[in-house]
Amino acid sequence: MGAADFWRAHAIGTSFGLGVGLILASLNPLRQWAAVAAAAGVCVMMLAISAVTALRQPDLLLPWWHLTFGYAVWLVPFSMVLNAAWEDFLGRQRVACPEIQRIAMRARTSLGVSVDELSRLSPVMVIFLRHMGCPFCREALADLAAVRSEIERDGTRILLVHLTSDEEVVDRLAPGLVDVARLADPNQVVYRAFGLGRGRLLDVFGPLVWLRFIHVAIWRRRGFGLQDDIFQMPGVFMVYHGEVIRSFRHQKISDRPDYRALASGQPEFQGS
Repeated sequence: MGAADFWRAHAIGTSFGLGVGLILASLNPLRQWAAVAAAAGVCVMMLAISAVTALRQPDLLLPWWHLTFGYAVWLVPFSMVLNAAWEDFLGRQRVACPEIQRIAMRARTSLGVSVDELSRLSPVMVIFLRHMGCPFCREALADLAAVRSEIERDGTRILLVHLTSDEEVVDRLAPGLVDVARLADPNQVVYRAFGLGRGRLLDVFGPLVWLRFIHVAIWRRRGFGLQDDIFQMPGVFMVYHGEVIRSFRHQKISDRPDYRALASGQPEFQGS
């Protein structure tokens, strides 16, 4: 086997390994950022090998042009994922700041007590909604109504945080959720304190979001509408004694949490 054949076979093997790794990483890119970083490193390495090959043996570069171009192209989405992972990490760091948490916990709920006071009585599942016209929020409320008794059976209390007025939210709630604790946050102060910012274009209007939108809004007849900040990202946090003990952070607005698993602390939510 000549040098060109060796490097060509090596490139094909590397590409296959990258493909398998990235398929697995695509299930949750932000959590699997290390795999994405490794793939980006391989791309950089292969581009460097191509550059060295071009300098030392220009005649061997021609078969590499398609591979070189492919590696360069993949660096773009890899960089985007790594940047998103870094911003997600910074968001988690902001949540971990005791001072910001204390400020957020002082917000008063519809029960007349603060989030902090509520969390010292029992664990609280704090559910940050988007706007009430969002079909995924309507789906979330329906999911909560269906499993509320199971969540509260172990002593967990539900708190809904929303952007709209409390009266409008009550009108939208299913009968099984009318009496749950609520917190209106139209200025998104509590959202920011918990590290929930505005989503990117793909987080809100990506192809996977559109597929779920068609299924939820049209096929399941949840309906939809536009109001408030449509780019606000949702999230779910388990709070106990003023501390966030578990969380589910939506990577896309169409993500669907398992509220029962989050309340019970099953392994997939530990440390999230």
